[in-house]
Amino acid sequence: MTLGSGLTRRRWLLGALLLAAIVLVTAGGVVAVRLAGDRGPEPGAAAPTASASPSPTAAVPSPTASSPSPPPPGADITGPLNLLLVGVDTRVSVPGWEPHADAVLVLHVPRGLGRAYLFSLPRDLLVDIPAFPKAGYRGGRTKLTHAMSYGSRVPGRPKQPNTAQGYELLRSTVSGYTGLRIDAGAVITFNGFDRLVDSLGGVDLYVDQRVVSRHRQPDGRHREPGAGGYVGPQMVYEKGNRHLTGWQALDYARQRYLTGGDYSRQRHQQQLIRALVREILDQGLARDPDRVQRVTDALGDTLVYAGGGRRLVDLAYALGGLPADRFVLVGLPGSSVGSGSAYRGEQLTSVGRRFLTELRAGRADAYLSDHPTLRVKT
Repeated sequence: MTLGSGLTRRRWLLGALLLAAIVLVTAGGVVAVRLAGDRGPEPGAAAPTASASPSPTAAVPSPTASSPSPPPPGADITGPLNLLLVGVDTRVSVPGWEPHADAVLVLHVPRGLGRAYLFSLPRDLLVDIPAFPKAGYRGGRTKLTHAMSYGSRVPGRPKQPNTAQGYELLRSTVSGYTGLRIDAGAVITFNGFDRLVDSLGGVDLYVDQRVVSRHRQPDGRHREPGAGGYVGPQMVYEKGNRHLTGWQALDYARQRYLTGGDYSRQRHQQQLIRALVREILDQGLARDPDRVQRVTDALGDTLVYAGGGRRLVDLAYALGGLPADRFVLVGLPGSSVGSGSAYRGEQLTSVGRRFLTELRAGRADAYLSDHPTLRVKT
């Protein structure tokens, strides 16, 4: 099934690949559930997947000689757009385990869709989580990661958390903290990311600090769990320009037990996203539909559109024209918060909080010019 023209279809596929690069790096994988609008899926509903061919409802009729050409998908999307991308911890596969937001990223695209800003919020950020009657949660001030967990609880169904419901509360919490309306989002688990990177032939990345893996051996095999952690030889990513395969890229982006902790992991995830976007654009995939088809086939069902009431084809096509050099990575500085000797969480510094204010006001570029250290180098 086509979208009216080869150019339209290629641009949609490029947009989908850009979304995949952003979504999959967060935690390396599959959008766990469809999150439509403000509601979670109905019980037993299957999660629709994004494939190389859009669903019949997403198709645009081919123009005929007697009818005008239809507008391209998402032609009415002019921005601003805010996408919430959530990586859940690996234990989400354990039956009954409540999902925790292990990585929280926000992509802000201003009106005109000519620039995008990607920033992370610390998983331990102290925030006000609003009351959420659907989960029986009364509200409180605690770590951002818990919003997903508290929101996923289903009264009367212990050990049967609802990830889509957890996303609802997390979305409300992030929106309340940042002041941004969240238009769409995704929940991601570990799975499938290496296929995207390998289908591109790997990714070139500057490793900005020495990173020792807790999870992988030098040959890629998983380290075995042992007393107090994992045991066995460890993969090491030395500082410098590196070419990473799929499993290496995923492993590198996961590490947070290093100098800088979770803030360094946030930076590395953003750098990897930018490297993947650059790789996709540098390879000219928009001009090579056969290659794009192979990449999307390799992704399989690892990309699922999540919410907002808009079709994936609309959103992906709208973002497909975003210039790579206007994809801005922003690192928001923070510090720990304690009560006596007890660690309570993290807070953004005044510089980090002010960025959110300037972003909402459309003055992000001027603020970044005045605070150049906020820009994440790639």
